[in-house]
Parts: sequence; C-alpha cells; structure tokens
Amino acid sequence: MDHVTVRQLRNDGGAVLDRVARGASLVVTRDGAEVAELRPRRRPGPSAEDLVARRRHLPAVDPSRLRDDLDTVLDPRL
Repeated sequence: MDHVTVRQLRNDGGAVLDRVARGASLVVTRDGAEVAELRPRRRPGPSAEDLVARRRHLPAVDPSRLRDDLDTVLDPRL
C-alpha cells in the first residue's frame, strides 16, 4: 500500500483524492508514523428489484445448446 504524508495530503489533496477515486488505497503518515488510511468507498450493488427487472430482459437460454457450447470448451469427461 502506498503512503502519503499529511503535508502531501494538505498541499495536493485533490490529486491524492483522485488517486483514491481511481481505486488506490493510501496510508497517511505523520512524522513517519501511520495515522490513517484512505481507501475508495464501496459502491452499492444493485437492489433486488433491479436484478429482477434485468432478469426479465435476458434472452431465453436453450439448455441443450448451452451444454453443447460448454462441451466444446470443457472436457466432457469431467
């Protein structure tokens, strides 16, 4: 995990937060000691209602064709 000093956070806070927004986790240090951690917030997943609505718009799956497709990729003896 990368480190950033309190001074860097104060002087370049926008750039530091841009790094975090892109997925970086950073440890903030003061006088060489670790004092805090900055990490991206987890984005909430879709609600159950959204998942059900999405499922309604998926194409129908033919189980025989799916099995044939899988057998071409995987060893059918497994």
